[in-house]
Amino acid sequence: MNQKLWEKSVEFHGHHCPGLAIGVRASQEAIKALNVSFSEDEDVVCITENDACGVDGVQVILGCSVGKGNLLFRNRGKQAFSFFNRNTGEKLRLVLKALPEMERDEMEAYILNEPDASKIFDFKTPDYELPERARIFQSVICEECGEKTAEHMIRLENGKKVCVDCSNPYTRGF
Repeated sequence: MNQKLWEKSVEFHGHHCPGLAIGVRASQEAIKALNVSFSEDEDVVCITENDACGVDGVQVILGCSVGKGNLLFRNRGKQAFSFFNRNTGEKLRLVLKALPEMERDEMEAYILNEPDASKIFDFKTPDYELPERARIFQSVICEECGEKTAEHMIRLENGKKVCVDCSNPYTRGF
């Protein structure tokens, strides 16, 4: 484990914990498996299936971020991360295994330092393709609240262009 990157992750996240260790270790395994490094642009993509502490580790270690468009949420409540190398097309899904019961600090150390990563994660292939690169959309003024909204988030309602917050969703219970 790279101690300097761990300390940088803890500083970014605000505290150390097993959850952060999961994201740091998953990122390190992605680096090895996909031959990637810190992503200056969108060359490395992470699709996370949770919104927990580990996501901060992914941001620090791999440079994936929502703003850059290479950190995407597919929230399933699972400690699972899919990584994609845009340059090679390679992809990897890491799913946290059920680990033995341990104290928090012991669990954190185990996740970070266990030599055999297959004791920590199931190594799988994502069953979906890499999403397109982030796009830049025109802004449209919502005709209800007057706020600028990305074009793809505008709804047409009663002949008016409205944002999601001002729209009246039509659902019939399905």
